[in-house]
Amino acid sequence: MSVATGTTLISAEEYLRSTYKPTCEYIDGVLRPKPMPTYKHSKMEFRVCSLISQLDRGFEALPELTVQVREGKYLVPDVAVQQIDKLQQPYPKEPVHLCIEVLSPDDRFSDAMAKCEDYHVWGVKFCWMIDPEKKRCWEYEAGDRPQQVPTPGRINAREIVLSLEDLFAGF
Repeated sequence: MSVATGTTLISAEEYLRSTYKPTCEYIDGVLRPKPMPTYKHSKMEFRVCSLISQLDRGFEALPELTVQVREGKYLVPDVAVQQIDKLQQPYPKEPVHLCIEVLSPDDRFSDAMAKCEDYHVWGVKFCWMIDPEKKRCWEYEAGDRPQQVPTPGRINAREIVLSLEDLFAGF
């Protein structure tokens, strides 16, 4: 006897060739919509991408880049940072250098941490969580606990270091 769950499963191929608004992540046939970003959320994505690009350390920061963390699981970090000499297209299947989650007012911190844990399992060493509303940041290195970055301070992912003053300028 089968029980209807109300969830329609789709294939990974269909997910990858479709466009969803809001953006969706894909976990074993199920779409998980991401919350619609707020003004400050979008502005922070743009800001962090710009600051990382200005560092000229051999990295490229891209907003809303789909990554395949395992067969059947595709996540969409707010910002994914790849080494330029190791760019993966059309989307990364191997771990990137840094994944960044920008919190919106409706986001739960525990959900952002869980996504960072997924990135760590995939092999990403560094994750950042940034709250543009409260002007707070956390570094989350694989194998450690998230650490809030004190103000004034710097958020760090080895070669990539940004001051909170620069990050939150204009917020």
